[in-house]
Parts: sequence; C-alpha cells; structure tokens
Amino acid sequence: MSHSLHALSRRGLLTAASGAFLLSSRSLVATPLSNGYFDGLSFLPEDLSDLQRAAMGAMVCDVSEVEEVRDAQGAPRYLRTFDRNDKALDAALARISESNSVFVARKGSDIGKRPGCAAFLQFQSGEMVEDDLSRISYFHGKGLRVLQFTHHNTNRLGGGCIETVETGLTPLGFEALDEMNRLRMVPDVAHGSNLTILDAARRSRTPIVYSHGACRSIVDHPRCITDDGIRAVAKTGGTVGIFMMSFWLTRDPEPSIEHLLANIRHVVRLAGIDAVSISNDFPVGGQANLLKLSNDNKEGVKEYLEWWNAMRDKGIPGFENLPEHVVIPELNAIDRLSTIAAALERDGYSPAHVEKVMGGNLARVMREVLG
Repeated sequence: MSHSLHALSRRGLLTAASGAFLLSSRSLVATPLSNGYFDGLSFLPEDLSDLQRAAMGAMVCDVSEVEEVRDAQGAPRYLRTFDRNDKALDAALARISESNSVFVARKGSDIGKRPGCAAFLQFQSGEMVEDDLSRISYFHGKGLRVLQFTHHNTNRLGGGCIETVETGLTPLGFEALDEMNRLRMVPDVAHGSNLTILDAARRSRTPIVYSHGACRSIVDHPRCITDDGIRAVAKTGGTVGIFMMSFWLTRDPEPSIEHLLANIRHVVRLAGIDAVSISNDFPVGGQANLLKLSNDNKEGVKEYLEWWNAMRDKGIPGFENLPEHVVIPELNAIDRLSTIAAALERDGYSPAHVEKVMGGNLARVMREVLG
C-alpha cells in the first residue's frame, strides 16, 4: 500500500464528537462483494458446499488446531503448537485444493476473481511462532494471511485479554508486527488485552483488525473491546468484527438480534460505518451442540461453565456472573448473514452501508494490506 493511502487510512474518515459524526474530506470506499458476504471469522465446514448455502463470498478462515492443557490450578488453557498447526495448515490447504466451493485467497483482489468463497487463512494465536520470527514468513509462504497475536492468554508476543495482570505487546511482539507489515499480512488483535490492541494500533504501518468480539461498553468483560480500542483500530483503517457469541453481546437473559445490532450501532457511533464488520466465531452452519438442542440456551450454556468458573476462581474480572446463553437462536443457522443484512435494512441502514458492514469494509482492508 502506498504511503498516501496509508496516511489516509490512519487519519480515519469518521470520528465521534458529541454523538455526531465528523466527515473528513474523503470516504473510504468499500470493495463491492457481488458474489456474497464476507465473514470475518469462521472455519472450514465438513461439507464445503455449505459456504455457498451461507452466501459467503469471502471469509477469514481459522485453520489453527488447539491443544487443551491444564495450568497449575487445573484451569483449562488452549495452546497452538508449531508442529500441530503446521500440519493443520497443510491439511486445510489440501482440502481446499480439492473443492470448487472455496479457494485460498492470497490477495484482497482475489475476491470474486473465481467461483467459490475466497478464504483468507488465519491462525487464532501467535503461539506457534515461539521465539522464531522466521516462522511468520514460513506460514505466509504457505498461504497464511491473517495472524492473531494471542488467544485469551499471554504468550511470547503479547498480553491476552483474560489474565489477572494486563500487559501489552512484548519486544518480540513488536518485531512480529513489523514482520507482518513487511510481508503484507493482516495483524489481528482479537483476544488481546486492551494494551495489546493499543500497542498494535500505534505501531502498525497497515490497517489492523479486531476480527471478532463485542463492545465492552455494552458487556463489561475483558474479552470485549474498549471504546479506546475501537477508536484505535478504526484509526488504522481497520475494522471491528461483531460476532455471534451471545453472552458477550448482552447480559439480558434472552438474546436477540437486537443485541447484535446494538453492538454494531455502538461501533458506528464511535468510529463510523467504515469501522465495523460481521464475524461468526461458530461453524458456518451454527454452533453444533446448540443446534442439536434446538437452540436451548439454558442447556447449551452448560458446556462453557467449567471454563467460566475456573476463570472466576482465578479472580479475572468479568466472570463474576454466570452466562445464561450462548447463541441468538435466529442467527444460529446457515443463513445468518442474510438474516443480519435484512435486520440492518430494517434498522435504517442504507444499501451502501449494509454492503460495508456485511463485507465491503473487510474486503477494503484486505485490498489495502494484501494488495
């Protein structure tokens, strides 16, 4: 990306002042997605043709593989090792190569160039980098295009959001960010601490993304992004992805699509329509266990309680109250993106703004960072 384009993205186009937007001299132009929506975080489904049924033209596709371990207190933690994730990336590439429903996208301009969903491959943590920054280039060469610094917990690159002591990017993490910028890989600050988000936003020479999450002003939990974090991500020209995990969207006992819309509205009020996107963080067809339970949230939430209680027992803020739900039932389905688009229209968003939220903003980021 040219210096002039980067300077434009870092200035931002819409900022909040007394609840009103102040327009800058130009507006970021969303890349049209004539072939479908852009999901900011999902996974390869068992049946890859589900991507077409979900009307997905592009996706950030997490291909990392998790190993569950226990810390000294017996609390579950989730690690992503180099060997396991190198193999997981190869396995994903092999699956995609055999399908007509999806292809590996290496540039933002790949969207729509061929039939199928453009998959921007991602690891949901930088743990597999360990102390060897050459691994970032190694994974990039294989096709990885998005890299999260951390997943909940602090690692060698930076501070995670769910820790008793908040820390930001480490010296190695700053070097890793510089390497991502050099390679034209998208830095992802989801699951990072507030300090990690702010550090990355200040340092990055390209737009960064908070691929999936919710707003801390609505649910006061460290997994949710602060208002300062939202503004910082937007200032780089990046986006904040609002996801489907309902206990971080609202603490109301019954979740609905209105709670998702409230999070979208909050990002728009703070940082403008160019700063928000949509992510899933569940499989393409929905959270499988809840589907088996006919979206019975009271039953389905039980699978999260061991981890939740373990975090509460460690004294991590935000875990004092048990969650009552996991999914918004009407969105825990393969047609969720179409449902969200229709809800945005009913909420008064113009067609051009619906297009930005449902994919145009993320497509723009991919073009700016990846070419």
